[in-house]
Amino acid sequence: MSDWRDDIFEVFQDHDIKQVYHVPDAGHSRLIEACQRSNAIRTLALTTEEEGVAVAAGAWLGGQRSAMLMQSSGVGNTVNMMGLTKTLRFPFLTLITMRGEYGEFNSWQYPMGRATPAVLEAMGVMLYPVDEAREVKATVDAAARTAFNGGQAAAVLLRQKLIGIKDFGKKKAKS
Repeated sequence: MSDWRDDIFEVFQDHDIKQVYHVPDAGHSRLIEACQRSNAIRTLALTTEEEGVAVAAGAWLGGQRSAMLMQSSGVGNTVNMMGLTKTLRFPFLTLITMRGEYGEFNSWQYPMGRATPAVLEAMGVMLYPVDEAREVKATVDAAARTAFNGGQAAAVLLRQKLIGIKDFGKKKAKS
């Protein structure tokens, strides 16, 4: 059965993305697994998110397109490195699963979840938020065009309403 993560994988193929970087994230797990199974895409697990910005610069210098997958809680780790996208003028595409939004149970996710759009905008990253599965393919395609055809940094914000409420086995409140 196809879902929106399969649509993202298809967009990656359409835009000839050859490298995908990621940190562990349940919201991206199906997409990460699809990329790992592909003979056309090389995946790299990062120890921290800022590494992905530098590796993306290297991929571009080497003639390849790439994408970075991360969670909103890791965006703060990338701030200093995001300056490279403007200084070196290379395209950068990232897909960010959002936390601290719709139905969040974990209170420490709220500050960075709320700050993520403002932080990225302050660093000159163009934002493409998406709330509904039917919008994912077109939104990721638009962001990839902005990055690779327009030479910009672009972030797709996969909102928590799309990825679903995480409860990690917690008991649901009675109504």
